[in-house]
Amino acid sequence: MSEAPSTVPMCYRHPSRETLITCSRCERPICTSCMNDASVGHQCPDCVKEGRRNQRPARTAFGGSRAGQLGYATTAIIVINSLVMVASAVLGGPRAIFGSGSWGLLGSGTSLTDWGEVLGLALYPSGELHGIANGEWYRLVTGMFLHYGVLHLLLNMMLVAQLGRYLEAQLGPARFVALYLIAGVGGNVAAYLFQAPNQPSAGASTATFGLVIAAIVLNRRTGRDSSQLVPLLVINLIFTFTIPGISIAGHLGGLVAGALACAALVYAGQPNRTMKQVIGCAVLVAVLVVAAVVRTQSILG
Repeated sequence: MSEAPSTVPMCYRHPSRETLITCSRCERPICTSCMNDASVGHQCPDCVKEGRRNQRPARTAFGGSRAGQLGYATTAIIVINSLVMVASAVLGGPRAIFGSGSWGLLGSGTSLTDWGEVLGLALYPSGELHGIANGEWYRLVTGMFLHYGVLHLLLNMMLVAQLGRYLEAQLGPARFVALYLIAGVGGNVAAYLFQAPNQPSAGASTATFGLVIAAIVLNRRTGRDSSQLVPLLVINLIFTFTIPGISIAGHLGGLVAGALACAALVYAGQPNRTMKQVIGCAVLVAVLVVAAVVRTQSILG
C-alpha cells in the first residue's frame, strides 16, 4: 500500500526540507536555515540580497562614505610616506635615516629628496638647472611625501594618525584625501611663492597643518569641543617660528589651504551638496595653479 505524497511545502533552496515558513516578500517556502528576520515576518536570502542592492549606502553628515570609519585612506597615506622614506634610505644610506640637521635626526637630503623637494630654481653642482620654474611642476605634489630623516617622518605621521582617522570618519575617504592633498599642495605653493627660489623644502607638514585646522573647522561646524586641538595648533606654530630651517611659508600655507578646503566641504549644504563641494575645492586648486604660474613668471621674468 503506497503512502500519500506529503502536502507540506519544501524549501525552495533545500528541496529535501519540509517547511511551513514562507518569505514575507516573495512568499516562497524557506527553511529555518534560509530565513532572515525582517521587520514583518522572515525573508529569503535572495530577497535580502535584492533589498541590500536597492538600498542607498549610508553617508556621513557631509555626504561622505561610511567606509571612512575604517581609516583606509589614512593608513594608505602613512604607508606611502613610509615607503618613500625607505626608498630614500636605500638611495641615500644612513644619512637619509638619521640626518645631520639641528635636531640630529633631521635635515639631510638624498638623491630622492633632491629630485622631488619643493624648489623654485637652482643650479645643481652637476651644472643642471632644476626647480618648479624650470618645468618640474611635480615638485608641488611630491614634496609632501618626502622627509629629511626618520624623526621628520615620525612627527608628521603621528599627526596624520591622530587627526586623519577622525577627519576621514567624518568626511569619508574621498573628501578626506581631497582635503589632505589640497592642504599639502597649498603649503608647497606658499613655499614656492614666499621662499627664495633656491631654498628647498619638503615634508608632510604642509598637509598636517591643514589637518589640524580642518579638525577645528569641522568641530566648529558640528558644535563639538576643540579645546584639545587649539593647544596642538599653538605648539606647532611655536615650533614653526622658533626651530631653524623650518618652512614658515609652507606651514602657514598648509594651514590656510586646509581651513578653506575643509570649509568648502563642511559648509556646503543641500541641495546638490556634492557638486558644491567639488566646485569649492576646484576653485581652490585653480587659485593655487594661478599663483604658481604667476610666481614662475616672476622668477623667469
